[in-house]
Amino acid sequence: MPLTSPPDSRWIVLKFGGSSVSSRERWDTIGQLARERAGLHGARVLVVVSALSGVTDALQAIADGSAEPGTGLAALERRHLEFAAGLGLDEAVLDDRLASLRALGDDARAASRTLDWQTEVLAQGELLSSTLGAAYLGAQGLDFGWLDAREWLDAMALPNQGEWTRRMAATCRREVDDAWRERFNAASDAPMLLTQGFIARHGEGGTALLGRSGSDTSAALFGALLKALRVEIWTDVPGMFSANPREVPDARLLQRLDYAEAQEITTTGARVLHPRALGPCRDAGVPLAILDTARPDLPGTVIDDGANGVPGVKAISRRGGIVLVSMETVGMWQQVGFLADVFDIFRDHGLSVDLIGSSETNVTVSLDPGENLVSTDVLEKLSADLSKCCRVKVIAPCASITLVGRGMRSLLHRLSEIWATFGQERVHLISQSSNDLNLTFVIDEADAEGLMASLHAQLIASGAMPVHEPGVFGPRWNELSGTARVRGPRWWEAGDQRARLLDLAVAGTPVYAYHLPTVRERARSLAAIGPVDRRFYAIKANPHPAILNAIAEEGFGLECVSLGELKHAFASVPGLSPERVLFTPSFAPISEYAAAFEMGVTVTLDNVEALQRWPDVFRGRRLWLRVDLGRGEGHHAKVRTGGAASKFGLPVARINEFLEAARALGIVIDGLHAHLGSGVDTPGHWRAVCDELGGIANRIGSIDTIDIGGGLPIPYRAEDEPFDLDAWSAGLAEVKAAYPGYQLAIEPGRYMVAESGVLLLTATQVVEKHGVRRVGGDAGMNALLRPALYEAWHDVANLSRLDDGDAIDFDVVGPICETGDVLAQKRPLPAATASGDVLLVADAGAYGFVMSNTYNLRELPRVEIVE
Repeated sequence: MPLTSPPDSRWIVLKFGGSSVSSRERWDTIGQLARERAGLHGARVLVVVSALSGVTDALQAIADGSAEPGTGLAALERRHLEFAAGLGLDEAVLDDRLASLRALGDDARAASRTLDWQTEVLAQGELLSSTLGAAYLGAQGLDFGWLDAREWLDAMALPNQGEWTRRMAATCRREVDDAWRERFNAASDAPMLLTQGFIARHGEGGTALLGRSGSDTSAALFGALLKALRVEIWTDVPGMFSANPREVPDARLLQRLDYAEAQEITTTGARVLHPRALGPCRDAGVPLAILDTARPDLPGTVIDDGANGVPGVKAISRRGGIVLVSMETVGMWQQVGFLADVFDIFRDHGLSVDLIGSSETNVTVSLDPGENLVSTDVLEKLSADLSKCCRVKVIAPCASITLVGRGMRSLLHRLSEIWATFGQERVHLISQSSNDLNLTFVIDEADAEGLMASLHAQLIASGAMPVHEPGVFGPRWNELSGTARVRGPRWWEAGDQRARLLDLAVAGTPVYAYHLPTVRERARSLAAIGPVDRRFYAIKANPHPAILNAIAEEGFGLECVSLGELKHAFASVPGLSPERVLFTPSFAPISEYAAAFEMGVTVTLDNVEALQRWPDVFRGRRLWLRVDLGRGEGHHAKVRTGGAASKFGLPVARINEFLEAARALGIVIDGLHAHLGSGVDTPGHWRAVCDELGGIANRIGSIDTIDIGGGLPIPYRAEDEPFDLDAWSAGLAEVKAAYPGYQLAIEPGRYMVAESGVLLLTATQVVEKHGVRRVGGDAGMNALLRPALYEAWHDVANLSRLDDGDAIDFDVVGPICETGDVLAQKRPLPAATASGDVLLVADAGAYGFVMSNTYNLRELPRVEIVE
């Protein structure tokens, strides 16, 4: 991606982190990159390096007294000598540096660990790595000079800074100074220079540090002072992502950002770039790029003032270790100067406040440990001073989860799922920035674990995160890392199947077509899951007789939710044994329970009131009990079937009450069931459900089967990954081993049939209005309700022009007199799409025809079976 730069700039600054300087191979890459960059516009190159991986941590342990200095320094000396040997260098290249290292161990200040001594200790990692690097690159024939960064970066004291901050997280001068630049240019004749990150000169002499990960800031400072062509931050990841890839493998690479968005992302938790690195580059107009040392061919992330300000959430980030300080008093209401007095106290303790939330009687602020020395001692002293004017409560540890992007206020209507998710957590503070760039939730740190992946998925599904915006979002992390599971070709893409579907469309549309081989393949994949003992297909997903028979032939039982479904199951599958049928109704008429018992099927109940109101219906029966584990999960609020807002399941707190009522009626409870929702894409979800049910089953004592429900997802979007059945099976096997006395049952529906079905429509009209191109079909929400009901995604293809490559975005709409009659938005279809073309709506085999209707007195779609 091109980077625009001031024409008079002659420097390029490259920064390499610890993982990028810890092997000979990586130093070869550094040399190659520096040589390449030196050829750009005749530019000189300044390389800024961090300490070797792990060295700063080891030095920190020595500095803070948690490691014995003599032993720790000796270990560091050995490591650097071994690395020098690995680089083919003479040990003598480190003589001066190692002498300084030993001297610090013998220094009189070591006993009291003064701040100036600690900074000298912590600086040694960068001094050692840069010395080795300059010697190695020189030995490879590259003309490299070496500079001590402390001679060029000057720390300055800011008002209200504590001594710890002035020494350990210093701020440096960054104003462009022609005299400074001329002096720097003349410091060495070498076309390439190497210096240290992280360190600067303290105003009173000696060393100051720029905070952990401060090497990024060093590079940015040099870039600004030199008016560089650009600053490149070389690290071990391909750039900045829409979430932490280690938590969210589906995170997207952010290819281009403006300074403001990047600043918010880094400040709120992204670790790939230090937040302080952006200010110098922004003020000097120097573009900054984040690139992968191991894969320099990848585009990375570019941050400059030319990025397109696309509205939408660009990233979601998390910070841990947050400390909240809650201050409450009725006296603050309309009291002039109360906040000034309070913040004076924070200033006096050298603490900077991050987030602020206030009401008439309470002010709550957050302290970021990354920017503050938030020790127990500091908090105790702070609380003592604050308690003189208000009641103080310290809440820790907390985590902040922040959505970052332009136009956050305009996106609130798309964030309903996000609000619903946080509604299940204990939220201490909500903060929306006045610049409309972020929205932050502060919750207990323990509750934040495992939350990021689901929140990221919700942002994409709602359209709040515009991942299809070109030039902004790039590939997913799991694609770049080679860990992505790839969806195979869809059955209808094959030439013979396409021709057959087009023939079906000639006979009239709308028409559903179901591919039975796909149904059988999905059934067999689940039948191969070893830990599962009993399998029931949820026929509400698609009750077509051909599908029921195909699934029953693969050994599955059938799960029904109404008397109509029960009768249909027995009528459709000849010889179906009642033992293979499960009845799981919700608020059904009591007559349906009675009929189910007469049929001999297994009946599930989820409330105690039915036993109390109709005892004779249930007396002496065997039942499965459906419980509510207190939470719901799934791709949309309307498919979450657990938690206080759901009608399904007996609350765990009422289990004893249910058991007492059941015993009084001679009821045997031999099955235990929970289903929290549909479309859950985290394999660990079912492991957790199974584990919780196992504990409850042990309490009940009569259980022989644990039923963990269904809800297995399918990849509705072309780029979605298939569900990881292996990980799912492994998790179930772990729990099965812990509870070996129980059979394990599942009730999948969507997973077995969704991909087998397509809906064929005939394009009626193509219309453009206010820049939006729409293609109409001869059916819409009357034939496929899921998009209107759940905002569900379905890929759409023009089957008549499947091989056309010139695609543009269309909205696909139907003929129903409702604004919500939209099957799909912004789907790429051939630009030549026209009336009469056959449109295919993919993955419509589940909850498609079965939910269709005759609204506007339009006829129901036809149904065809494809073998």
